[in-house]
Amino acid sequence: MDTTEVGFDINQILTLEFALDFLRALGILIIGFLLAKFAGLALRRLVQGRASPHQAMLIQRGVYYLLLSVFVVTALIQLGFNLGVLLGAAGVLTIAIGFAAQTSMSNLISGLFLIGEQPFEVGDLIKVGETVGEVLSVDLLSIKLRKFDNTYVRIPNETLLNSEVDTLTKFPIRRIDLQIGIAYKEDVAKVRQVLLEIADKNPLCLAEPEPLIIFQGFGESSIDLQCSVWVRRDEYLTLKNEIQMDIKEAFDQQNIEIPFPHRTLYAGSVTDPLPVNIVSKL
Repeated sequence: MDTTEVGFDINQILTLEFALDFLRALGILIIGFLLAKFAGLALRRLVQGRASPHQAMLIQRGVYYLLLSVFVVTALIQLGFNLGVLLGAAGVLTIAIGFAAQTSMSNLISGLFLIGEQPFEVGDLIKVGETVGEVLSVDLLSIKLRKFDNTYVRIPNETLLNSEVDTLTKFPIRRIDLQIGIAYKEDVAKVRQVLLEIADKNPLCLAEPEPLIIFQGFGESSIDLQCSVWVRRDEYLTLKNEIQMDIKEAFDQQNIEIPFPHRTLYAGSVTDPLPVNIVSKL
C-alpha cells in the first residue's frame, strides 16, 4: 500500500471520528434541552403552591438556563474545544457585545434590579405612564403587559426603572376618589349626608376604613367635594361604575343641582348697557 492510500485512509478515519463526535454532541444538546425544559417545569409545579407566580417563573427559567448551559459546554468539549479558550473568547465577545449594544445592557441591568426589588409580580395590574395592564412576564430585557382591550405591550426595563410605576393590585383594598361639583345654592351638609347614605347602602363599599367626604374648595362654577370610599381590589371597577350611577339618581331625586360652567358678561359701570333686541317670530 502506497503513502497516498494510507493518507486517504487516515483522512477517512478522521472524518468518521469527527462525524461520530458531532453526533454525540448533537445528542447531548437534544437531551440537555429536553431535560432542562422538563426539570424547569417540574420544579415550577413543585414550588407553585409555596411561591408566587413570579418567583415560580424565575425558578423555572433559572434551572432551565443553568442545565442547558452545562450541556452546551459538555457538547463543545465533546467536539474537542478547549474550555479555557472558550471562556476567554466568551469574555472578549461579551465585552464587544456590551459596547455594541449599550441599550440592551442597560435593560439587562435594569431587569436584574427589578427582579431583585420585585415592585410587582406576574399577574399584578400596573400603570406605567398612560399604559395600564396585567403583567404577563418579567424578563431580563423587558416586561410584557396585557391591556384591558386585550392588546399586548412590551416595555423595556430601563423605561420602568426611570419611570413612576403604580402597582394597582399590591394591596387587598383600594380607595375610589370621586370628584363631585354641586351648585352654590345647595346645602353642603345635606349633600354630605346623601353621599354617606349611598355608600352605606352599597354592599361593595367597605365600612372600615369608613367613607370620607372632603370639602375641596370653591370652584369656578361649583362647590367641589371629594367622595372617597374603600373597596376590595377585585371589585374596584364594579363599585366605581355603580356608585356614580347611584349618586346621579340620588341627586335627581333630591333636586341637588350638578352645575355646568356659567359666564357673566360685565360691560363696566361707565359704559352703556348692552342692547337687547327682541325679534318676533314671523
